Amino acid sequence: MASSMFSSMEMAAPDAILGLNAAFNNDENPHKINLGVGVYKDETGITPILECVKQAERMLMESENSKSYLGIDGLPEYAKLVRQTLFGRDVDVSPMVTLQTPGGTGALRVAGDFLKSKVGASRIWLSNPTWANHGAVFSAAGLVTDSYRYLGECGKALDFTGMMESIAAIPAGDVICLHACCHNPTGVDPTVEQWSEIAAACATGGVLPLIDFAYQGFANGIREDAAALQPFLSSGNEFMVCSSFSKNFGLYAERVGALTIVSQDSATAAVTLSHAKKAVRTNYSNPPKHGGAIVATVLGSTELTALWESEVAAMRDRINGLRQEFVAAMVSRQCSVDFSFIQDQRGMFSFSGLNPMQVDQLRKEHSIYIVGSGRINVAGLNSSNIQVLCDAILEVL
Repeated sequence: MASSMFSSMEMAAPDAILGLNAAFNNDENPHKINLGVGVYKDETGITPILECVKQAERMLMESENSKSYLGIDGLPEYAKLVRQTLFGRDVDVSPMVTLQTPGGTGALRVAGDFLKSKVGASRIWLSNPTWANHGAVFSAAGLVTDSYRYLGECGKALDFTGMMESIAAIPAGDVICLHACCHNPTGVDPTVEQWSEIAAACATGGVLPLIDFAYQGFANGIREDAAALQPFLSSGNEFMVCSSFSKNFGLYAERVGALTIVSQDSATAAVTLSHAKKAVRTNYSNPPKHGGAIVATVLGSTELTALWESEVAAMRDRINGLRQEFVAAMVSRQCSVDFSFIQDQRGMFSFSGLNPMQVDQLRKEHSIYIVGSGRINVAGLNSSNIQVLCDAILEVL
């Protein structure tokens, strides 16, 4: 036999979160609960298809006449509507360019490649903690990753003073990754006033903001959540936004995202677009069409946009209601731990305060699957499992 170039490899470690999902699927306990993987689920435990999406797909089925390649930067109408969703209709978009990407993760990777190979950036700063895949994505693009302070020692609230001190110490020319809302994994967000201070500190220090906006509408509302972007826009400085429609459109399987780059003027924007397209061309060449066409169809229709916003509001209200229900259930059990901070957080995720040993005990003894850090996907709860979870937590505390 010819010598193998592959046989010397050892089995790669499984992804921490996706590996947890595989373990859940193999668990034969009929009462198992999955609070690990970050997808929205309704009361029945299903990740639903939104009605606005169904209507848009019917319209596309009737009107679509080609499956030819898109351009490198995707559907032009999609790019326009993404910018309107991020910044509003009355904003000067001449210094902005948008590329349609395969999900928010694709936007992050294209941004990383663009920053490393075209801008010459070498290091990006991530919040401590941050989404588990941030470091791997940016490292794969060749960027060095470092961290800035974010969560306080109590693990329940923002350490804003520490965050500002960290930003002030970041060298000019470095990049900082910020979460616009529904911080993953903590659910702890800055206030509107604090966002103004963060934007000013980045501008003063010559730090380039890269804003991960994966959960627009899941904190306080579509427009309300976009308020985090306004101070950066008002500063007149350059920044980048990686956005996703996986959560707020329920289009997880379609991989619909965008990278928007805000430059200082239209001429610079044209140049940045040309180089960002190079980063796409050497990666996936051009984005898939269907998911982007769904989003463009919905956002291009006043009626469907109104329906979409109402469906996002329903998901948001359900998650916030589950937070309140969880806290009330723990209070009714006279739990010695105060979990009231859970209802103050926003988005699908919360740091529960559970330690790795308690998380392991929940999995082994109760078939309740939670990420090792104690991060809980609140959207995985429902009326049939929330009481079970509360009883189990009481046992492991």
